[in-house]
Amino acid sequence: RETITNFSLMFAYILHALTLSVTVIVVSVPEGLPMLVTLVLSSNMRKMLKDNVLVRKMVGIETAGSLNILFTDKTGTLTKGKLEVISFMLGNNNIFHSIGEVSDRYREVLVKSLIYNNESEYDDEMKIIGGNTTDRALLDFVKVRKSDSVQVIDREYFDSNKKYSSVVIMDNNKKYKYMKGASEIVLSGCNYYLNEDGFKELLLDKNKIISMINDITNRGIRVIGCSYEDNGKWILVGFILIKDEVREESIEGIKLIKGAGIDVVMVTGDNKGTAVNIANEVGIINSDNDLVISSEEFNRYSDIEIGRLLPRIKVLYRAMPNDKSRLVEISRNNNLVVGMTGDGVNDAIALKRADVGFSMGSGTEVSKEASDIVILDDKIMSIEKAILYCRTIFKSIRKFIIFQLTVNMCAVSISIIGPFIGIHSPVTVIQMLWINMVMDTLAGLAFSYEPALGVYMEESPKKRNESIINSYMFNEIIIGGLYTSFLCLYFLKSKFIRSFFRYSIDDKYLLTAFFGLFIFVSIFNCFNARTDRLNILSNIFKNKMIMFIILVQVIMIYYGGVIFRTTGLTIKEFIVMIIISLTVIPVDFMRKIIIKKRGIKVGV
Repeated sequence: RETITNFSLMFAYILHALTLSVTVIVVSVPEGLPMLVTLVLSSNMRKMLKDNVLVRKMVGIETAGSLNILFTDKTGTLTKGKLEVISFMLGNNNIFHSIGEVSDRYREVLVKSLIYNNESEYDDEMKIIGGNTTDRALLDFVKVRKSDSVQVIDREYFDSNKKYSSVVIMDNNKKYKYMKGASEIVLSGCNYYLNEDGFKELLLDKNKIISMINDITNRGIRVIGCSYEDNGKWILVGFILIKDEVREESIEGIKLIKGAGIDVVMVTGDNKGTAVNIANEVGIINSDNDLVISSEEFNRYSDIEIGRLLPRIKVLYRAMPNDKSRLVEISRNNNLVVGMTGDGVNDAIALKRADVGFSMGSGTEVSKEASDIVILDDKIMSIEKAILYCRTIFKSIRKFIIFQLTVNMCAVSISIIGPFIGIHSPVTVIQMLWINMVMDTLAGLAFSYEPALGVYMEESPKKRNESIINSYMFNEIIIGGLYTSFLCLYFLKSKFIRSFFRYSIDDKYLLTAFFGLFIFVSIFNCFNARTDRLNILSNIFKNKMIMFIILVQVIMIYYGGVIFRTTGLTIKEFIVMIIISLTVIPVDFMRKIIIKKRGIKVGV
């Protein structure tokens, strides 16, 4: 009979333990994680918008922090995008800075070539509207409005594959055809040029012109050729020299992006000289081993060969629209996380295929629809900001996982071990719900306000298949969880600890202190989780939500009353509870020191 009684008591204990365990486990499930993700995304998206970064698709945030390679445009992204005609050069290599320096006869041909083979025009208030930045710069240079008497008969718009545009006009019952485009394309079709007096002369030395153009483009100046048709023969009008200044912040932006372990490749339609000059100036090209290739060379290589050369390729010049898409596909096939910038209709396919598509705020609606993130100010520095915020978001989620799983491990341990050592109900159901509220809602808010630190940009990108919980996180969860479990159980069973608290039949003072202990242990674990530094107060004042949680818990202890089964503690009792709670900090401090001494990778 005694054996049966003992067995019944044991069975009752086990049943009670299992019942309590189920209750605590249900509360301890990290259901706050989806809410945390939403909070982190929404708060950081608001911050990103202030930095001119508009997130269109959440997948962009998830992936941007793990970029391995970024393909970027030149005009408007690395440069100011405010093109200015600084001079023009004739076929005899003479350079003029103003159209007033040439004869009326020549000026008439040049002006017609530039204003009619142009998609921009002046409105009634003499403001330039329509067209691209190049067209607007050309129209601003001549400062002449299109004549209503001149009729456009046919037009061939600029094509990235052909590298030129043309127009046929009717003026005084006579047809004229003009072409403008890449200097080498225009020059190759001309055997004559127009001198400054407006008379046709034979082009004797094209190589000299090409050499002159190369010298100009090597200084970062863009060159556009112009010609017109006369009796079936193309006559060279001249070359327009356009300057687009590099943005001051582009140099710093490229430095930060490359410092984050991300390869940057400039993809441009400009010629080699202009492309190399800009790439050198902003820091994309850093060594003799860096590779600069043309679209023609690029398309001669197979995908496998490009994959091998990809780590060395820094500039692709005279690029075609389909080159961008091919670059993206090759990079993804080499297991790289790819970012692509673009602003035109032709960029839409590449933006869509990239892991993260960055469209420019001044770009077409088609490119914006195809992208994941819109850079409202067109600056490469804003792309760096987007990457930084995305890395911060991922880190905040990992920090929350450390915090919540540490607390959950403690809660489950107490519920399972407690009944076997005489601890049956250390917390009430209401207290358990409040603990869950702290673990989920308030902690979620706290981690969502974690600041974006520049040091995150010094880390290597996360691998595409990297686990959400790394070895550092696992180490902190296990050690933190085991210690807090031991601390809570020791607090409830130790006669030494009990001696610091007033005696009562129902242990209301001890249990109030335990409720506070559990919350403050969780809060101090939050301090441990938010940084891998030994200084846990690093950047703490940039996140005021944690301080708010401490204040709320103090109020709960003293004013929770019957509902929360709390009774006001004396100053001595409160200090003892806080000191015991604080021991989780030196324990984690020692863990961090040991990890660093052993050379284990530190950080989330």
